Amino acid sequence: MKKTLLTLALAASALLGAHTAMAQTAAPGDQLYKAFGEKPGLVVLMDDFMTRLLADPRTGPHFKPANQQRIKEQLVDQFCALAGGPCVYKGADMQSSHANLDIKKSDFHALVEVLQQSMDAQGIAFRRQNEMLALLAPMHRDIITPKEVAGQP
Repeated sequence: MKKTLLTLALAASALLGAHTAMAQTAAPGDQLYKAFGEKPGLVVLMDDFMTRLLADPRTGPHFKPANQQRIKEQLVDQFCALAGGPCVYKGADMQSSHANLDIKKSDFHALVEVLQQSMDAQGIAFRRQNEMLALLAPMHRDIITPKEVAGQP
């Protein structure tokens, strides 16, 4: 049931259109930021998330060669900004930072599943998880490698 709701939330968010800037997709107010435990909660979440990403055979190969500490720091800032917190995401845009990584839809969905596991482990309410996923979902267009570029039929 949870997986079906997650898929529906991602599909609905994708239909709403791509984001143009972090500020435009940020949640109103800081209630979501507070629900995630503010910056200390986001740091704990991303520590858990990275551990799970590395352990998962579907996502580990994408993250093992990367600068994991830098990714965690950028994810904290990105989630913080999206959730209405005081952080500013200063990393590269999603399209250019993922352009040469050959990320497929299945890779993206695996990452979302792992993120949901981490949010569950941190006790983040399901409703709040869905709010965050709705803010993140439009990024799939910039993260997944187009079929033509990836050499797929």
